[in-house]
Amino acid sequence: MIKFLDLKKNNSRYADELKAACSRVIDSGWFILGEELNEFEENFSAYCGVKHCIGVANGLDALTLTLQAWKELGYLTDNDEVLVQANTYIASVLAISQAGLKPVLIEPDPVTLNLDPDVVRNHITDRTKVILPVHLYGLISPMDKLMEIANNHGLLALEDCAQAHGASLSGKRAGSWGHAAGFSFYPGKNLGALGDAGAITTSDDELASMLKKMRNYGSSKKYIHEVKGVNSRLDEIQAAILNVKLKYLNKEIAERRRVARYYRDNITNKKIKLQEWLDADSHVFHLFTIQTEKRDFLARYLEENGVQCQMHYPISINHQDAYSELEGLSLTRTEKINSNILSLPMNAFLSDSDLETVVKHVNNWSY
Repeated sequence: MIKFLDLKKNNSRYADELKAACSRVIDSGWFILGEELNEFEENFSAYCGVKHCIGVANGLDALTLTLQAWKELGYLTDNDEVLVQANTYIASVLAISQAGLKPVLIEPDPVTLNLDPDVVRNHITDRTKVILPVHLYGLISPMDKLMEIANNHGLLALEDCAQAHGASLSGKRAGSWGHAAGFSFYPGKNLGALGDAGAITTSDDELASMLKKMRNYGSSKKYIHEVKGVNSRLDEIQAAILNVKLKYLNKEIAERRRVARYYRDNITNKKIKLQEWLDADSHVFHLFTIQTEKRDFLARYLEENGVQCQMHYPISINHQDAYSELEGLSLTRTEKINSNILSLPMNAFLSDSDLETVVKHVNNWSY
């Protein structure tokens, strides 16, 4: 079986360094808000090209806390509207709801599957306060155009970078375009911890200061609580692990692009629609997705022939019980995407033989 993603194999390449990093933390006796976190925050902010990185417990918290911090700072109030593409993972929308704001789901660009600036313009109302572009599957959104819209309308922009570590547009990396950005370091991400982990990036000093309080019970000094915060801190062991893996991120991205180019150049099945991207640096291929009208049949065929695939995301948010209030929305483009999309095996260590096998079966499939 060609696995969709083999985390054991992936992490084994760095096993000695990862074990040494964990041992260093254990021997230090300091496990929360210590030097490992400080080092990672400095390294990752430099990597993204921003002033600040604030480590938090997971990617959902990264988005939620940023929105809540903007409320604490007086930029947002309850039920302000946040524009977000409808075909995203539910975490992007949960963050909006958890912050007491209103998600407005809009249809994505049919080619990139990310936010379409023209659709964004058509959905701006007096209640719109935030644009939340999701760099889906590893492809950075058209941030130059989206930031122009945000600036012209006085809106905040919060990037969801959970799938796009290292993606860039015009030489500027994901996480540095918006007023802030949320990252997930879930183990399966391109930059993955060995457990849940996340971070916020920003060049806004005031926001960074508020976020550091909010992740730590609303406190910047022990037993002094300035705001109603939470416990959402990136722990020392995960920070140490991420410091190791960050060194290899660009190399792994290059390998993912190698895999993507092979798929793009060799999949010739006319019943398959291939993923498209803007330029060489815009996509880091957290996922390589294809589309076909008989997706479920293709997935079953590939599994039967030893190729493991995934479906991201088969049920639209407006059809989830958690968002039953959105059930009446007409999101035909999103629902078609979610019915047709399939993710092929994608990781940094697929062999030439693996790729030949995947492509052979994709090209041989018919209905």
